Amino acid sequence: MTHPDPWIVGATYPPEQYVAAEPEAAARLRRADAPADLDTLGGFAHYLATGATTDGRYGLYRWDMGPQPGGPAPHFHRTMSEAFFVLSGTVRLHDGRGWSDAGPGDFCHVPEGSVHAFRNESGEPASMLILFTPGAPREAYFEGLVDMFTSGREVSQEEYLDFCARHDNHLV
Repeated sequence: MTHPDPWIVGATYPPEQYVAAEPEAAARLRRADAPADLDTLGGFAHYLATGATTDGRYGLYRWDMGPQPGGPAPHFHRTMSEAFFVLSGTVRLHDGRGWSDAGPGDFCHVPEGSVHAFRNESGEPASMLILFTPGAPREAYFEGLVDMFTSGREVSQEEYLDFCARHDNHLV
């Protein structure tokens, strides 16, 4: 039987990553009620699968946003793609052309070099999954931003832009 999708016909799988003769028990379950890994100043980030835990293949994060407005400005990445999947609430997503409201089940894929951003402007909590491929060390970026904005010290525009560039966040 042939598959009706022409993109699937003749498709090949990537090279094997696991070559041992026997399988192992290496899966990791994270419960929904596990505490957040980072207070994001109005919400919480849950590090579901980091680049370190996936051998750099991907990073997956649950981003829980409080009701107050907030989110990154439009930017792009040179080294990784990003994707958003809205779990609850309303998240405003920027796709490089403009802003759109996205609700539960809505998905946005952002290839490398594509302008994007997200915000919660609904006045209600919202939650989404954020996927990075490959799995860059985004935790240092997230934690560095929180530290930068809670330290009480003056942060210059130059310092902020340098920090963003070191973490492949290029503002537009």
